[in-house]
Amino acid sequence: MSVRKREWTTPKGEAKSAWVVDYVDTAGKRRLKTFKLKKQADAFAATASVEVREGTHVADSASVTVSKAGAFWILSGEAAGLERSTMNQRQRHLDLHITPFIGETLISKLTVPFVRDFEDRLRGEGRSPAMVRKVLTSLGSILSDANERGLATRNPVRDIKGSRRGRDRRAEKRQRSRLEVGVDIPTREEIKAFVGSLEGNWRPLLLTAVFSGLRSSELRGLRWKDVDFKRGEINVTQRVDEFGEIGPPKSDAGKRTVPVPPLVINTLKEHRLKQAGAPDYVFANPGGAPRSHANVIQKGLVPAMLKAGVTMETGQADADGKPVLKAKYSGLHALRHFYASWLINRKEDGGLGLPVKMVQERMGHASIVMTMDTYGHLFPRGNDGRELEEAAEALLN
Repeated sequence: MSVRKREWTTPKGEAKSAWVVDYVDTAGKRRLKTFKLKKQADAFAATASVEVREGTHVADSASVTVSKAGAFWILSGEAAGLERSTMNQRQRHLDLHITPFIGETLISKLTVPFVRDFEDRLRGEGRSPAMVRKVLTSLGSILSDANERGLATRNPVRDIKGSRRGRDRRAEKRQRSRLEVGVDIPTREEIKAFVGSLEGNWRPLLLTAVFSGLRSSELRGLRWKDVDFKRGEINVTQRVDEFGEIGPPKSDAGKRTVPVPPLVINTLKEHRLKQAGAPDYVFANPGGAPRSHANVIQKGLVPAMLKAGVTMETGQADADGKPVLKAKYSGLHALRHFYASWLINRKEDGGLGLPVKMVQERMGHASIVMTMDTYGHLFPRGNDGRELEEAAEALLN
């Protein structure tokens, strides 16, 4: 690798000079890169010589822009058969957060300081901390795809995350808020009022949600052949995504059998008798197709919450000066959280008192770690005053 000064005269007779770095890249191809200043050429030569020796150098002329690499990343996702929602998220990250800022930058020029600056720019433009993390993850995935295609050999996003991993994990642990009963998880009294308010075609769906813990997509994809009336069980075998497409559960653990109480089985029996045309889906719309998630929330869950009085103030007032109320829980996941707490709570407290492994299986979590991270604080500690008293008496008597 050499650095030399090149001098020439333009057709107009003007003298020009530049500094040229002459080197052979990792593929054995000769490269020439020109700089205005010698110190710039020396700095590049020092860096390039190390990269060539380590096999990590990609010449700018052999690189592509971030936008082009992003397009390849989208194609890779489509070829891998990723879900439509995942592909939509990839495209949004690329179009809204990556391309507008660094789309025309060559990926060979991406360094740790460059990515840090990009991160700061995202924050400066009002992106939330969560969105910044997601966009950086997408950028790192784009660079990994580019590495596999031979368009890049470095991934500064991975380098940043590697250095932050322990620190971020500690910060996340400190900031992670626990699910609270009465805030994120409906209380027993709220569920009793909610169940008592259910009526019409929404009663079977929402009652099943309360006592089975099925995800919205699993409820909407439930077929009559998945309901075992004799054994009192629901077999989760498929789901319907936000676009109405049928697919398997989120993970292998999502395929499960969930026992439900007689109240749910009897309600489903009545619901089936009322259904016209015997549709395949348990909770079908009038046309026999699965209901949309928005339809379940807006026409089923929220009105039932309002009717049950499970509400909170919006901070606004109506024409008569009375506070305007809204549903306290406006997502089906609140009912799933309640189901988890029902599985966990002691029998004397109105729960089932199941061990964590059974809770994981009923919830369809991919790992027991997920169950404990989300609901671990709800499990009885086993060292309350009553149990300590009984243990002490047993020891001393």
